[in-house]
Amino acid sequence: MAKKKIAVIFGGKSSEHDISLVSAAHVIESLPKDKYDVICIGITKRGHWVKYIGSVDELVSGRWEMHPDNVPCIMSPDPLHKGFIVLGSDGTFDNLKVDCVFPVLHGKNGEDGTVQGLFALSGVPFVGCDMISSANCMDKELTHIILEASGIKMARYISMRYSEYDKMDEKIEQAQSELEYPMFVKPCCAGSSVGVSRVTNAQELKEGIKLAFLSDKKLLIEQGVDGRECECAVMGNVSPFASAVGEIKSANEGFYDFDSKYESDSSQTIIPADISSTVSEKIRETALKAYKIMGCSGLARCDFFLCGESVVLNEINTMPGHTPISMYPKLMENAGMTPSEQEDRLIELALEREN
Repeated sequence: MAKKKIAVIFGGKSSEHDISLVSAAHVIESLPKDKYDVICIGITKRGHWVKYIGSVDELVSGRWEMHPDNVPCIMSPDPLHKGFIVLGSDGTFDNLKVDCVFPVLHGKNGEDGTVQGLFALSGVPFVGCDMISSANCMDKELTHIILEASGIKMARYISMRYSEYDKMDEKIEQAQSELEYPMFVKPCCAGSSVGVSRVTNAQELKEGIKLAFLSDKKLLIEQGVDGRECECAVMGNVSPFASAVGEIKSANEGFYDFDSKYESDSSQTIIPADISSTVSEKIRETALKAYKIMGCSGLARCDFFLCGESVVLNEINTMPGHTPISMYPKLMENAGMTPSEQEDRLIELALEREN
């Protein structure tokens, strides 16, 4: 049987660009070489798309952008092309057809439905959630609205738009009347805790609002939840399954921020979490319920706070980190799937969804 051509897309115009490179290197190295021919498509921080044919080792360092054999390419929205248009220096172009796209992109312009809409127009199967579920999961306010309406418990919150910036004092008063310190200020559509602040007074709240607006035009002010941070990996389309529950013990006592996730050696992941089977099953059931309600497919990681035996859903990540230390691949390994089997199954699910 001929090998399928898989385009792995990495980088992106996102604050999580560098994490995407580490995730993509892990995915590329894990894909079964006897089944797939991998085509590497990189997106620079400025948003330029190139076909990359260099070593995977160059991804993590960022040196891939300087490779002399990089050529510009674009993904065609025309389903006749079934993939990419590669541009030659002499003005010619080639049609690079692929069987599936694996977008190892995190955050804005990669996990928010933007590129998923392009993939849908192109008619090329792609790994992960579709445009609508990606967009709704990325937007923390919409996640609250949809899941709370379905009976899933989340932290209390208020939202604020940048257009309300001149009413900041009123918003701070509203937050202080409806919520209690500590609070968390979060950009609505950013990942990896970028732009997130833990605040304990009005001045910190004001500074947190200013910081969050650097990443997005909409933010949430959430009630702080005093609980253990637990995560559950979900995989599948119509009949998804949930992994065991893992627990995060952050190096930062305040919250699991960007440095704790990717730059500290002190954060710990415990798989399976040291919790009762009853609580574990409750988290797994809630993860599956949320996954289905949000219309997810392929994969997602559901993050929770465990407060005694009360389960509070924090967020859903539709393209969770795939670095060697990331929770999603580690949870799936605990479920008995090697990294190679995980990536293979995700591609199968993408192709299955298109049939």
